[in-house]
Amino acid sequence: MEGTTSTTTISPSTSQRKKVTTLTFRQKNERGEPITMLTAYDYPTAMAIDKAGIDSILVGDSLGMVVLGYENTLPVTMEEMLHHARAVSRGAKSALLVGDMPFMSYQVSTEEAVRNAGRFLQQAGMDAVKLEGGRERADVVRAIVGTGIPVMGHLGLTPQSVHQLGGFRAQGKTASAAKRLLEDAHILEDAGAFSIVLESVPAQLAEYISKQISIPTIGIGAGAGCDGQVLVTHDLLGLFERFTPKFVKQYANFHTQMSKAFTEYLDDVETKRFPAVEHTVEMSAEEWEEFERLNVEALKREEDL
Repeated sequence: MEGTTSTTTISPSTSQRKKVTTLTFRQKNERGEPITMLTAYDYPTAMAIDKAGIDSILVGDSLGMVVLGYENTLPVTMEEMLHHARAVSRGAKSALLVGDMPFMSYQVSTEEAVRNAGRFLQQAGMDAVKLEGGRERADVVRAIVGTGIPVMGHLGLTPQSVHQLGGFRAQGKTASAAKRLLEDAHILEDAGAFSIVLESVPAQLAEYISKQISIPTIGIGAGAGCDGQVLVTHDLLGLFERFTPKFVKQYANFHTQMSKAFTEYLDDVETKRFPAVEHTVEMSAEEWEEFERLNVEALKREEDL
C-alpha cells in the first residue's frame, strides 16, 4: 500500500552468506573464533549444511565407507570423488568446499598429484583440496600450493595409512610420536598448507600444536583446543550403523527413524492403507463416463470386424 513501509528480517540461514575462503579461515583464527566444518557427499546435504551457516564442507573420502559401503577409504577413486564433489558444489554456494584427495591420487608423483588436485577445482567446483601425511608429503603440498590451489593437511590418524598404522588407532600418544606430529605440523605450515586436520590425537597435544603454528587446526577426536572442529555428517546424524567413533557426538538418530518409516510404509502398502484417497489422482465423473462410452464403442467395432 502506498504511504506504508514494511521491513522483513532475513536470517543468516535463509539469506545468501558471503563466500567463505581460506582468508576467512585465517581471520577467524586470528580473532579466536572457532571454525566449523562437516562432510557432505550429495546435493541436499550440502544445501542443508550451507543454509545452517557451517564454514566449510569437506567432501571426504569417508564417502567410501558411509555412502559406498567399502570396508575403508582405500578403494575410493578420483572419479567417485569428483562425482560426489560436483553434487556438493551444486548444493553449497557459501561454504568453503574442500575435496579429499583419495588414495594413490597424490602418492605416485608430484606431477600426478598437481593434476588431480587441479581436477577438483576445474571439474568439481571445489575451493581447496585435502591430503594426508606430513614430511613425506611436503614437496607435494608445496607443488600444489605453487599452482594456486589451497591445501589442507591431515595428521594423526590418517585413514589411508590404516594398514601401516595397524588399524584405526589414536596417534601421538608417546613422547616421540607427539614430537614427530608437532614437527610435521610445522613442515606442512612451511610448505604452504592453509590449515591442518588433527585426527585422533591427545587433546593436550592438539592444543599445543594449535598454539605453536600460525595456521588453523581442525580437530576430529582431538579435543576442544583445536581452532575448529569437523565431524562426518553420517556419524553426527546417526546414519552409519557399522560403528560410531568414540569422539562422535550424535545429534540425531536418523537410522532408527528411517527404519521405523520404512517399516510403517511396508505395513501400509501390505494392508492397503496406502495410497489413500488423498494420495490419488481422480477423473471427473463426466470424463469417466465418456471414457466408458468410448471403450464400449471400440469393443463393438472390434466385434463387428
